[in-house]
Amino acid sequence: MRMLSLAIAVTIALAIVSLFIGVSNISLLGLLSASPEERPMQVLLISRIPRTLAIILSGSAMAVAGLVMQMIVRNRFVEPSTAGTTESASLGFLVATLVVPGWPLMGKMLIAAGFALAGTALFLRILRAVPLRDVMLVPLVGIMLGGIVGAVASFIAYRFELLPSLLAWNMGDFSGILRGRYELLWIGFGCAVLAYIAADRFTVAGMGRDFTTNLGLNYQRVMVLGLVIVSLVSATVLVTAGSIPFLGLIIPNLVSLMVGDNMRRTVPWVVVMGAGFVLACDVLGRIIRFPYEIPISVVVGVIGSAVFLYLLLRTRRHA
Repeated sequence: MRMLSLAIAVTIALAIVSLFIGVSNISLLGLLSASPEERPMQVLLISRIPRTLAIILSGSAMAVAGLVMQMIVRNRFVEPSTAGTTESASLGFLVATLVVPGWPLMGKMLIAAGFALAGTALFLRILRAVPLRDVMLVPLVGIMLGGIVGAVASFIAYRFELLPSLLAWNMGDFSGILRGRYELLWIGFGCAVLAYIAADRFTVAGMGRDFTTNLGLNYQRVMVLGLVIVSLVSATVLVTAGSIPFLGLIIPNLVSLMVGDNMRRTVPWVVVMGAGFVLACDVLGRIIRFPYEIPISVVVGVIGSAVFLYLLLRTRRHA
């Protein structure tokens, strides 16, 4: 409990730092002496606070989605970006943009979530059909499926001159977050809360269909609930900030090394560390080339790739 409190304190400190980094120079003294109509307070209310909240909500929700994905697939190397879920959500958002351009963002997000749900269900169907003798074949199947879905999305975007939009969705970036453009992420956070409520069921489901059924739980319902949570979280983050790769892989694995695999215990850690990790990466991306920014997907992708390789090598050594 003491370590979790320390992690929460570090995350809060990173959130405070995030509020005061940017091209527009604002300070605590300036905010205390400024009226609500003056520029420092407007920058804080319209840009900095929404951006920080978006980072916290995205980081925590995507990390929990990765944890749920690993529990229902029973593989530590699976997360939305290695299972075709993110690419399917991107394809759905592209289709919604072409077919119903006048719909509100909520409607387009639901279409993206529907595509993400279908893509993830297809991934699970392929896993059941293919004999998997190596744990690493599971994410490889997901990456190949994501590549196919991504290629279809790229072809459609090319034909309708939407490649810049598709690139923006695939490149996670919080620099465009303003008040009124991040609130959908609360849906993702609600899904993370739902995952915590159903944590015991996911833990049991992670032990297999027969074990779950013997305990009297409906295995199929638990799987559907997990797929809905993963799909909604992936879609809300994608349409708001873009794709953030490897986040759902890094954080659950690090937390598992620290506190074990009981999801009831790991979800609070995953929420806090997911938010803290994305905050740290965002701050890093904003100060390396200040006043320019490095997109969050680049920073997380570089660090995530290194951690992914470490986990791979660690698994091989312990095999």
